[in-house]
Amino acid sequence: MASSSGMSCFQCQGSSSKPGHFRNGWRLHSGQYAQLCPRCASVYEEGRFCETFHSNDDGWRDCESCGKLVHCGCIVSFNTHLLLDFGGIICMECSRFNFLLARNRCLSLEPEIRDGESYQEASGQAAVEAQYWSRVTDLELQQVSRNPKSTVTPLFEKILSASDADLKLARLIIPKRCAEAFFPDLSGLHGLHIKMQDTEGNEWEFHYRYWINGGSRIYVLEGLRDYMVSKQWQPGDTVTFYRVEPGEKVVMGLRKTSASPQLPRI
Repeated sequence: MASSSGMSCFQCQGSSSKPGHFRNGWRLHSGQYAQLCPRCASVYEEGRFCETFHSNDDGWRDCESCGKLVHCGCIVSFNTHLLLDFGGIICMECSRFNFLLARNRCLSLEPEIRDGESYQEASGQAAVEAQYWSRVTDLELQQVSRNPKSTVTPLFEKILSASDADLKLARLIIPKRCAEAFFPDLSGLHGLHIKMQDTEGNEWEFHYRYWINGGSRIYVLEGLRDYMVSKQWQPGDTVTFYRVEPGEKVVMGLRKTSASPQLPRI
């Protein structure tokens, strides 16, 4: 802002008449940039502005993937996170990480995806997004099919985020299309108890329900703590769901990553 002595820092109000003393910060509603003194500009460029100056303000939320706190609703940090369709947020670092991970997996599996399109349609997986299609090996199918007369149908899979593997939450968000295509219909918010087997044949009981966010259903499996501890869930692992006939049993398997990708350092 202009003054008789020159310009003032948007944050600390320190003034200077030296040309080039101030640096651009975030974009204001007017379309111009907030002018910051070197000290405040350095804090902003290091990504510590809200942490330094807004730590006591409302609006802090944690990233659903890495748990990093983000000051949502603040003009300074509006471009540092994305809103998720199930109601949480994800920081841009994790968003880029997840995008690269999904892209690399798709590139490495592209021949199998092309060859398996007719299978995906036959099994019902065409009803869900391609990123959740099951890509299982013959060995994995053999582990699930404990009875030689049984038929195993892979349903879908999901790469575990940090929040999916959080023991305190002990729950797994089920992608909406996957839930509505392969899981029982829910008539109310209270949900229902659902039994599943692991690939060793052990039976587990979880609570399957949904909540409403922005007019859309968010489906979740809860009560997974013992299962998570038993299987040593880690972010980056892949959980896969199968249907076994006869009996329409649901089996949940876990594929450990051979080289577990590291989440971005914060």
